Amino acid sequence: MKTSWTSRALGIILGAIAPAIVYAQAPFQGGAFSDYTQTDNGIHPGYPVEQTTFPAIDPAPRYLPEVAPADEMVTAAAYHSLLERIEALEADKVEDACKEVEIASKPTQKWSGRVHFDYWHFPDESALPNFLDTGNANESPPDFIGFRRLRFGVAGGVWENMEYKIEMEFASPDALAFKDAYLGWNQLPYFHTVLLGNQKRPYGLDHLNSSRYNVFLERPFVIEAFNQDARRLGLQSYGVSDNEAWNWRFGTFAMQDLSKPGHQYADNYQSEVAGRLANTIWYDETSGGRGYAHWAVSGSAAFPSGGGADRFRTRPEARTDGKWFDTGVLGASNYQLLGLEGVVNVGALSVVGEYQTVHANRSAAPNVNFGGGYVYAAYWLTGEYTPWSRSSGTLGRTKPLENFWLVNRCDGGHSHGWGAWQVAARYSYGDFTDQDVFGGVGESATLGVNWWWNANARWQFNYINGRISDRVVAGGPSDAGWYNALGMRFMVDF
Repeated sequence: MKTSWTSRALGIILGAIAPAIVYAQAPFQGGAFSDYTQTDNGIHPGYPVEQTTFPAIDPAPRYLPEVAPADEMVTAAAYHSLLERIEALEADKVEDACKEVEIASKPTQKWSGRVHFDYWHFPDESALPNFLDTGNANESPPDFIGFRRLRFGVAGGVWENMEYKIEMEFASPDALAFKDAYLGWNQLPYFHTVLLGNQKRPYGLDHLNSSRYNVFLERPFVIEAFNQDARRLGLQSYGVSDNEAWNWRFGTFAMQDLSKPGHQYADNYQSEVAGRLANTIWYDETSGGRGYAHWAVSGSAAFPSGGGADRFRTRPEARTDGKWFDTGVLGASNYQLLGLEGVVNVGALSVVGEYQTVHANRSAAPNVNFGGGYVYAAYWLTGEYTPWSRSSGTLGRTKPLENFWLVNRCDGGHSHGWGAWQVAARYSYGDFTDQDVFGGVGESATLGVNWWWNANARWQFNYINGRISDRVVAGGPSDAGWYNALGMRFMVDF
């Protein structure tokens, strides 16, 4: 920091006039008027002391001290340098109290992607599952092999207070779709962050979790049925408290999935208002988040208004060709959703559960209620833990204590690392049958193994044993059945 020219000029002027000031004061500091007396009427110079006498002021020197030798004088440059250092120290104190915010000079971009390659096999099923998938009670569902997800996208900031994201899904090249695609505003008063575009509706923890971190290959019955494909065009606010104990999302959305067409021409918007309030009730700072507990409540008020968006359907938690559970279009003028969720994590052990229910109001038929939930436990055999994001109320990325690797050594032997191993078990239930609607009741038990090679790559395996009942379809062999499924995934993300 430099000394201002005003300060410098003032210093020079004071230095020039100082001798004159001292000289002018000389007659008053010694000589004829140096003795003062006090009377009842005040102080008067030059009179004899009659009452109280003030001690004489010590005479001051009449002249400036002798100038120091030239080699001991402070130069003007040194004097100004000293001033600059003093001002710099004072400025540092101000800067510590209020740091200057770095302003983005131009938009930024960060590329990302994920590759999920799946294999599913259905070794044994009863007649009803066969019929629901193939239309033939004696023909088993075909195996699935291929890309479950193949995404590529870019995200970034636009100057200092805006953001954007564009993510495309290429798993079905004949039907390209966008996933997260939005623009947004940050650091807003009251609303914090607001995003406009295609984004996840704010209910269902297992949907809000990224597929990069989820414990099982496919999502539970009710989570997928009530929030199919999760994302919708909408305007949504995201907020978090200063201590990250609370976070929330709320917004309004179009109910139709527009990820393939990208737009709609309609006067009936089939709108929806939804929100979620989440609380990390316990977070162990000392261990770096190895222990935490979370709860959340979410809800939605949807108004399909006869437009056809009031249909709930899903697969049997495996990648079948058909969706075995299906309520059909309900003809509801509106419906309401309520969701509850909870998580407890202690070191390597996680316990997670959710419950969701929907009440649909129909004017031409009886009102109906659907619902269900799931609970699972997961355990890290190699001592890792599942991180938690307090700002979003979702799972984070696991980092293995040791990555998986296998190499040849120069002595002819091998060296290797085991990676991270996790085992998990889930029970799931979904009821989509009520009144005159026979969408089916599903139960399933899933065993899973996850092998994390590193923080960005892993292998997953699931075995599912499931039951289906109260499922009535035209031409069906029965209204109940059972099935088994084996699934495997190889995945990387960046």
